[in-house]
Amino acid sequence: MPTARIYQRPKNAMQSGRARTAEWVLEFEPTEAKKPDPLTGWAGSGDTREQVRLSFPTCEAAVDYATREGIAHHIVAAPERKLKLQAYADNFR
Repeated sequence: MPTARIYQRPKNAMQSGRARTAEWVLEFEPTEAKKPDPLTGWAGSGDTREQVRLSFPTCEAAVDYATREGIAHHIVAAPERKLKLQAYADNFR
């Protein structure tokens, strides 16, 4: 039986914007270990579910989909946002 994790998309660390961070993602957990391909050396496995990533507008929609399709799931809570308030004048103290 496939197991999936449901999480909220994190903010891109390379940009200051918060686009698409309100989306929730359903992603299947790997069922077999990756092994190197003898010809190219790239890591891969025969598990095609690992390539599936579904986006949902809310957590409830993702959970409803998983229960409707009979997919075991767990929700990964998003880390709490910590604001680092600092003033420009602090650079000159």
